[in-house]
Amino acid sequence: AREKRQATVADAMRLTPPPSTFAGAAARSLSAAALAALLSVSSITPSVPPAFGPAAAQAKELASGSGSRVNKDPISLLRLALPRVSKEARELQAGLEECQDNLARLNGQVASSALQKAKVAAGKSGAMLKSVPPAKAAEAQAALDTINAAMDEVGAKIAASRQGEALAATERALGAVTQLQEAMASGYAQPSPPKEFASLPYLKGRATVDLVLQPGKEHGQFDVEGKLYKQLEVKMVVDGYTSPITAGNFVDLVRRGFYNGMHIQRSDGFVVQTGDPSNELEGSGADAKKNGYVEGGKVRKIPLEVMVRGDKDPIYSATFDDDGRGGYAAAMPFNSYGALGMAREEYDPDSASSQWFWLLFDSDLTPAGKNLLDGRYACFGYTVDGARLLSDVKEGDIIASAKVSSGESNLVLPTAPALAVAAE
Repeated sequence: AREKRQATVADAMRLTPPPSTFAGAAARSLSAAALAALLSVSSITPSVPPAFGPAAAQAKELASGSGSRVNKDPISLLRLALPRVSKEARELQAGLEECQDNLARLNGQVASSALQKAKVAAGKSGAMLKSVPPAKAAEAQAALDTINAAMDEVGAKIAASRQGEALAATERALGAVTQLQEAMASGYAQPSPPKEFASLPYLKGRATVDLVLQPGKEHGQFDVEGKLYKQLEVKMVVDGYTSPITAGNFVDLVRRGFYNGMHIQRSDGFVVQTGDPSNELEGSGADAKKNGYVEGGKVRKIPLEVMVRGDKDPIYSATFDDDGRGGYAAAMPFNSYGALGMAREEYDPDSASSQWFWLLFDSDLTPAGKNLLDGRYACFGYTVDGARLLSDVKEGDIIASAKVSSGESNLVLPTAPALAVAAE
């Protein structure tokens, strides 16, 4: 029954590939067909190295690797993808996330035990501060102070059986954990992408993109769980640590206004996709032969960029399977509702340009250990606010605006000589 359901999902997510793609997919296994159908571009004829820190046991991460539980929290996943985070900071994160999870399940006793683990980790503040660059030391200390105060409050609220308030305090502590880990990551010397990609923009660190969606002519208003919206606002964090070129390409296009006014070109309950100028509504004047961002008279294409958790650098132009590491954990997994991914041709890993998608993740359809996207498509960020609003986004809805609200200074643009070489 599950295989039949996955086959139905694969067919529903197909993006009108050419007849040859259908024939090829039919001859493949179910999982390969699902991948091929999933995210092709819409109109093409789609021991741990020190730099990424020791691998402490993390409750949510471990849960995503075994059994039926999956870490679907985008903020947690972003924390886990940060480089140069100390073992002690990971232990602190693990304890607080376990506490948060159990408070949400109204399991105060287990939450209290997890809180004690977090407090033990917080007691190693000296070791954590050694991992912070001097320029960020005061910020890191302030974050630790916030964490300790919030944990004291969590303990008091659990003791008073006020678990809702305990959960809110835990979330404040985790917010400060993010600040602490980001301070550590600021000392990471991020390497430049390989020289063969010098003509492409790339992102150092992270950036935040705010996007506003408005309903199309035939949609009326957005209806999300019975609540009506005239427009939707979502916030996305894109990650240059694990996918610098993919994230940099996206941020560059956003800052150019490339997506402003563009329509949603696919929405089927599994993905929401846009970014193909040749697939716009009639009268747009788009060139049907150029289904990406055109620069210097030709479509700018970027390589497939995927990263194994614990590696120092991404893998370029190859999948995990191609690299002999099929099934390895991805640094940025497609686990979260609203995860951001790049669409590409089925058989060409370096065919992505401007088309991207939100994955409407469903753990029932993608059980733990069976994610068919990780290592095959680039996940370059997560929707951190407003993700559930995407459930009523339909084809023909409009991106009213997309803006880089923070991190634009982290974008590294190619030099004129590199662009000249690429144009030859």
